[in-house]
Amino acid sequence: MSLHFPIVDWYRASNIYEINIRQYTPEGTFKAFQKHLPRLKDMGIEILWFMPITPISVTNRKGTLGSYYACSSYTQINPEFGNMDDFKDLVQNAHDLGFKVIIDWVANHTGVDHEWTETHPDYYLKDAQGNFVEINGWDDAIDLNYENPAMRKALIDAMIFWVKNVDIDGFRCDMAHLVPLDFWVEAREECDQVKKLFWLAECDSDNYLEVFDVNYAWGWMHATNDLAQNPTIGLHGIYPFLQADLIKLPNAFKLWFTSNHDENSWNGTEYDKYGKYALTWAVFSCLFPGMPLIYSGQEIPNQKKLAFFEKDTLEWLTNNLPALHTFYQTLLHFRKSNICFDTDATCTLISNEYSDRILAFILSKNGQAVIALFNFSNENIANYEISSEHLNKPFVSLFSGMEYVFQAKEQFALMPSEYLVYYSK
Repeated sequence: MSLHFPIVDWYRASNIYEINIRQYTPEGTFKAFQKHLPRLKDMGIEILWFMPITPISVTNRKGTLGSYYACSSYTQINPEFGNMDDFKDLVQNAHDLGFKVIIDWVANHTGVDHEWTETHPDYYLKDAQGNFVEINGWDDAIDLNYENPAMRKALIDAMIFWVKNVDIDGFRCDMAHLVPLDFWVEAREECDQVKKLFWLAECDSDNYLEVFDVNYAWGWMHATNDLAQNPTIGLHGIYPFLQADLIKLPNAFKLWFTSNHDENSWNGTEYDKYGKYALTWAVFSCLFPGMPLIYSGQEIPNQKKLAFFEKDTLEWLTNNLPALHTFYQTLLHFRKSNICFDTDATCTLISNEYSDRILAFILSKNGQAVIALFNFSNENIANYEISSEHLNKPFVSLFSGMEYVFQAKEQFALMPSEYLVYYSK
């Protein structure tokens, strides 16, 4: 990772919560969402990622409300959500509670009637007839021209606007691989001079980790989908992704998730995709080295596909905490409190005759250890054996609180979709 930038010091064992403002509350506003901050803090959320907060183009708009990802300005607020003061107040409130805030940044394209189409049409790619173009098939968007130095500077200036004026803590960069890598180098160098930021790339390209702190585990996620559709194929297709990602540590990190805005709206909820293994993969995502992502409403748990271009409100309980609040709270607080989730901890994947059905790993640092086991088969497995020097001590079950004294060679029993997590005393 020859160009890798130092990661922010608050990264350690952190997590990201993706916020879909439009669907989060009946009002769909910053002010309405702000009331959820204390609950999210209690759940253990640390980084708030806001899907694009900029206004949406009208020309070629998708559906009634349009796509967040087809903006008409890079430095204004979508009036659907409120105004700039509302967002500044939300960010300040979040900071006061200890959250970090990152915003979605769409650098590959804008909406069809973005303000630059009038003021700087040379900022865009054009065909032989001089028409704006979009080469990826999104007919509500048009592509920016990265051969134009003035456009690049204007885009970086727009990013710096949010750092200086709103005090955001980083960017989640949409379709980062569609934008030249050298632009991201330039953007990070300029923005980080104003404030050291956290950078998340929506891509699975390793070379982009020269600039970004975290990128998506798309390959792993697609392999988990294949396994969910046909559990008989076993876990063999999963391990290459995990092994490749472990090699990159501690200089680069993956984002692990069972849902996000694209997955939910286009491919279904985690329950549609993974069925009874949805929570099993959620536990894995929170514990494997890297950074876990939780999407709006997964803690409910939301079991509907949210419309992308229309109003489709999440259905929160009125007087009670969401059903999975404690589930995620347990995992996220555990990550933060245990040194085995430090970036320099060791992760060992377990290999034995059951590795096609049970995924298991041990995290260790300074004599402490965490053991995690996941049964992704339809079988009851009563004699899953692990041999490790890290086992020979007392352990506590994360979810039950029961204490055990393990030997250096120990057997475990797991039912289908069961997960077991233990940490050393």
